[in-house]
Amino acid sequence: MSIAPRMFEPSKPSPSPSFGTSVASRPRTLDDLASMQPDALAELYRGASTPSVPSLNGDLVGRMLAIPALPAWLGAVVRRFAAWARFPWRGKSFSARHEARGEGINRVFGDRNPRRWFRFDTFIAPSRAGGFDAFQLDYDNPGNPGLIRAIKDEVREVAPGLYLGLAYLMWRKRARLVLYFGLSRP
Repeated sequence: MSIAPRMFEPSKPSPSPSFGTSVASRPRTLDDLASMQPDALAELYRGASTPSVPSLNGDLVGRMLAIPALPAWLGAVVRRFAAWARFPWRGKSFSARHEARGEGINRVFGDRNPRRWFRFDTFIAPSRAGGFDAFQLDYDNPGNPGLIRAIKDEVREVAPGLYLGLAYLMWRKRARLVLYFGLSRP
């Protein structure tokens, strides 16, 4: 099964793909990732590498890429909205506490003095998308609202300084893929 299932359908492990694309045609920017459809993002994710906890330290620029459950026409509208310069979510900030664990927070509503909402813990653990590890973002922290605490993100590196993320919602003890997002160094 693809890791681009309809919302509220669990993803299952899948074998690593063999890419038919050359290194030169691989995505290098958030715009490149945003131009890809969910199935292509899923394949790219499976072939990506797992970054170390300290490698994401700092402020990364974020972009929502795709919501797999949406029809194609609505997905295109959402992608255009996410590319808008005033889209609320600006990215994530990461800080490693040591080699194996760290923490982070989302930045929203502006780049100069953003609000920082929804703290998360970071670590490396098995991916929900297949038989490999991923950089995990766990929002189950006492200061976060209930719905936010049910979010489990994971990230893999697709090119130097470019990361592809999957956002899962834990619903009835099952992980449901709800969207793809990208992160990059400014």
